[in-house]
Amino acid sequence: MEEQKKKVIIEKIRKTAENHFKRGDYFCSESVLTTINDLLRQEFEPEIVKLASGFPVGIGKSGCLCGAVSGGVMALGLAYGREKPGVDMPKSFPINAALHDYIINKYGSTCCRVLTMEFDDFDSKERAEHCYQITGEVAAWIAENFIENGII
Repeated sequence: MEEQKKKVIIEKIRKTAENHFKRGDYFCSESVLTTINDLLRQEFEPEIVKLASGFPVGIGKSGCLCGAVSGGVMALGLAYGREKPGVDMPKSFPINAALHDYIINKYGSTCCRVLTMEFDDFDSKERAEHCYQITGEVAAWIAENFIENGII
């Protein structure tokens, strides 16, 4: 795929995930999973978003693992997960670890409460924009991975 086309697709995926979240259609984890499922031409029924509904704000508002990262792990599973017990999945662990490491290197953590601790008011516009950005970044990273690995 030519480089310019790749960049256009990745940016479209970033904005789609961010906009799902900004509009209030979905939270972070749901936005990533829905956007990637749509990128894969809804390989799975849209109701798959239910699987991601417990992860926002660090798993049920507990402040732990970032919901966008959780949604990203589920989205990567759409391509790299297994469907039958005992089947090898040689790409799954290293690719999920790579997403994890990418977010840590870019933002310093994958923990929601750490990622948002600089914001005094969790309901602030600034905190929301920060989370929209992380959501878009996760979706864009996955889209780039899928392009590079011939999945899309």
